Amino acid sequence: MSARNWTLGLAIGAVLAAGAPTALAAAPDAGPPAAARTVRAPLPGGLGPCVPGDCPRPFPPIGSDGSIKGRDDAVNIFAGGQFRVRGRASEAEGRLVVLGSFDQDKLAGADSRYNVGIVGAGSLVPPSDGADFLTTGANVTVATGETLIADRGVVRYGGTLSGTVTGTRTADPNARAPYAGLRDRLSAASQCYAKVDGSPRPATGTVVNSGFETVFTGDNRSPLQVFNVDANLVGNQGAQQGIRFAQIPPGATVLVNVLGAGTRTLNTYSGGIADTDPLNAYRERLLWNFPDAATVNLIGTGQFQGSFLIGNQASETLVTLPGINGRFFTTGSVTHGSETIGGGGQEFHAYPFTGDLPDCGSTPAPTGTVAVAKVDDEGRPLAGARFELWHETNGVPGLQTEGADPDTRVSDCTTPATGRCERTGTAPGTYHWRETAAPPGHDLPANPVFTLTLTPENAAAGVEVRAVNTRTRTPGAKVVLRKTDRDTGAGLPGARFELWRETNDRTGLQTTGDDADERLDGVCVTDAQGTCTVELPVDETYYWRETGFPAGYERPADPVTPFDLTREDLVRGIVVTVPNRKENEERPGSLHLVKKDAKTKRPLHGAVFELWKETNRTDGLQTRGINADQKVKDGCATDRNGVCDFDGLSEGLYYLVETDVPEGYVLPGDRVTGPVRVTATAPGNHVVVTLQNKRDQHGKDPGKEHGKHDGKEHDKRPGA
Repeated sequence: MSARNWTLGLAIGAVLAAGAPTALAAAPDAGPPAAARTVRAPLPGGLGPCVPGDCPRPFPPIGSDGSIKGRDDAVNIFAGGQFRVRGRASEAEGRLVVLGSFDQDKLAGADSRYNVGIVGAGSLVPPSDGADFLTTGANVTVATGETLIADRGVVRYGGTLSGTVTGTRTADPNARAPYAGLRDRLSAASQCYAKVDGSPRPATGTVVNSGFETVFTGDNRSPLQVFNVDANLVGNQGAQQGIRFAQIPPGATVLVNVLGAGTRTLNTYSGGIADTDPLNAYRERLLWNFPDAATVNLIGTGQFQGSFLIGNQASETLVTLPGINGRFFTTGSVTHGSETIGGGGQEFHAYPFTGDLPDCGSTPAPTGTVAVAKVDDEGRPLAGARFELWHETNGVPGLQTEGADPDTRVSDCTTPATGRCERTGTAPGTYHWRETAAPPGHDLPANPVFTLTLTPENAAAGVEVRAVNTRTRTPGAKVVLRKTDRDTGAGLPGARFELWRETNDRTGLQTTGDDADERLDGVCVTDAQGTCTVELPVDETYYWRETGFPAGYERPADPVTPFDLTREDLVRGIVVTVPNRKENEERPGSLHLVKKDAKTKRPLHGAVFELWKETNRTDGLQTRGINADQKVKDGCATDRNGVCDFDGLSEGLYYLVETDVPEGYVLPGDRVTGPVRVTATAPGNHVVVTLQNKRDQHGKDPGKEHGKHDGKEHDKRPGA
């Protein structure tokens, strides 16, 4: 899993210092050169400009050829309330941050997908792979039958997640923390941009709505062009209209304050896919500000241009325009939908805002969060790591914890289940997280000090460092895989096996899918003795998976053989025997077992037996070790007639091992019956064995034994 990307689009000093405006900023109808520019302020928290990534200059026009044009790790869409996907809406390019919940429930029969982060059409400047494409403070809900696509990115959510979501899904109860302060700051900025001392900010130009279009005419000299509109931007009877700017000097920032506390609607066909459309020229330096509106409707058929700021935290915004090309920041909630009649495919496209806005006065010295994320080598959070946080104060590079002039120790922390320690309200500076104790079962890293720097530019987002621990190496146990002939017990060379480790906590081996078990490196091929030896950590479950079979032998019905390793196996190791039968070999023999009550002679249901074949030429039955006899059948339970049949047996000596008895009965003192000879021809090819059990006497069970026989010899049991 990639480390969380904390830049957010807040570290902007280098971007603003880049200087020359792009070609898109040179608007039509330009007059004389602008006056010397006064240095002004960006959006709160540095929102707006592109954050590398790989920022193209200039940003490309809208495209859909599928080729990435750059990388922008800034927040493109912010919603202080909820974000809803409805109708036929299609995608939101760039990073999307929602303090509330994300809810996707599109129109039945419409395209069931919604893309975030990387999209099919837009600037084609998405976030970096592994960045947080969607962050929510609360829940992510995707309706049944629909898909939220966040391929190559992270969906980080503070509440619950339901429905089909692609990409990396990360539950994080602190997901909203780095962004929580932006809501109030954006609301305050929206008011400041629109008003001075309670009155509308002085305008530098005029606004005329002639029905078929609204024209914004500037003064042709001010570096900040301000327009105030206390009306809807619609044509006659609410129809669509054009939006046009005139007399805007090159490189000027355009601020349009749409005033009014009720409903405000923009209904337009302006803006195009190609940058030959006049409105597109203002895209990266145009801000539409709605400071008070309770309801904002952005509708029509245009690929509309510029960024949006909606300051009323109780507001609801409906977006059905085919495209919004710029940043979109609302302190309220937004619904991305489509018209009830007509086409779908509505999209947010990621374009930066690089304008210079009014300076709304001095702001308090910024503080932020410094955090450490403790994970294992697979990116999973680890609890129980102990850290010290130190502030770099002595001017000596690196961390000094002792001596006459050490750095300053700030706090201690033990990672919770999320694996994350943080310190909020921290002043800018360089900090060191020092790991003093690793999580249980893990080793301290070679360098336990993790350094990070908090700056005024990234303070709103905070900074985080990733600290990786590897699991403490446990002693290994010897595992001998023994491939044998099922009938003779002879070792078989040339069998090929894969080795897998149980990792997904699901019963049995899963070899495919996102949640497959782990395949270990290498392939095991049995040698001339039919063996292959490995050493493995204990306290794990493993699987041998046979992929190549000895020549002339059948493929087993189940090619997977599970086995467990425990600390008890460290000294002696274990032998895993995997038998194969020859192809087309006749096995005419059978053994018919009858289990009865020792007193009443009635048949007994539920007695369980293993069948073993004498293969090691050692008297008696051996069930463990490198030279064990051959197990033919793992377990057979007697039926209601007390019968258990073992068919398809080759000629040889066999042992019956009783492993369980019917309820109310006791295991015999010697659980092994045999050897019983099965011949290839009648009458010895069909053998009947009758065995008896006694009832438990007053709860006593003197004959019951537990565990496996190992190396003991057993005579033929009476009653066989």
